[in-house]
Amino acid sequence: MSSTRIPAERNLAEEWARPPDADVAWCPGCGNFGIREAVKLALSELGLRPEQTCFVSGIGQAAKAPHYIRCNLFNGLHGRTLPVAAGIKLANPGLVVLAEGGDGDGYAEGANHFLHALRRNLDVTYLVHDNQIYGLTKGQTSPTSEAGMKTRTTPCGAIEPAFRPLALAVMMDTGFVARGFCARPRHLADIIKLAVQHRGFSLVEILQNCVSFNHVNTAKWYSHRVYDLADEKHDPTDRDKAYLKALEWGDRIPLGVIYKSSRKSYDELLGATIEPRTSDPDRVPDLLEELLGQLR
Repeated sequence: MSSTRIPAERNLAEEWARPPDADVAWCPGCGNFGIREAVKLALSELGLRPEQTCFVSGIGQAAKAPHYIRCNLFNGLHGRTLPVAAGIKLANPGLVVLAEGGDGDGYAEGANHFLHALRRNLDVTYLVHDNQIYGLTKGQTSPTSEAGMKTRTTPCGAIEPAFRPLALAVMMDTGFVARGFCARPRHLADIIKLAVQHRGFSLVEILQNCVSFNHVNTAKWYSHRVYDLADEKHDPTDRDKAYLKALEWGDRIPLGVIYKSSRKSYDELLGATIEPRTSDPDRVPDLLEELLGQLR
């Protein structure tokens, strides 16, 4: 866990910014840059300071995103983002907890955790960068790759149908389900703000281009297909229509809030607020030693 204390006189936009000389391991033109700017914009406009939040990420280029903003961060194992995020939220309900990763990290290695996070509806926001490819490991098919896609692991074309996570989330009556696009950071920031404000599990799928390994689903390809659900007066509380919108893909791809559930979040159903053991970081080592001692 890493954290940085921020001088009180700095404005919120500056607080979320990393030093300008921080190394960034993304390719020029990667969609992750637009997503990072949208996240910083959303959190600063919500009036949140870095110490009021905690990011959790796994492995992958998308999972590196919290490294490039100033924040509290737990960077864990591949596909194990959501159980860590759940533990942090339950241990300290006052934190705004965001999980962040890619389509491989979340829907392949992390698929079982993803399923139960949808079911539990704990108050965590999950930002999934979906470029329909494994970027960190150099271009293998991911769960969201389209059938027929040729990659290093599918030289003759993928034979499986693509996974539709938003449709699963609607079917599971998940708290908040939405989609954004990296090339529309202002629109994406507004979606992230709504997701953080919603009490319950918020899934935000973010379409992004991979300039190195996915030359099919480019930024131009997305731009010609995406449209805003708000322009069609979509009702996100209508679950049946939301499910159909979540399945819509191809010539038209919807952006915006697809579904909002009225069911109670997991932490509300617990019936009591769990107070953190301490708010003093200097006491954390002693508390950890005490807890480990109970397990010996």
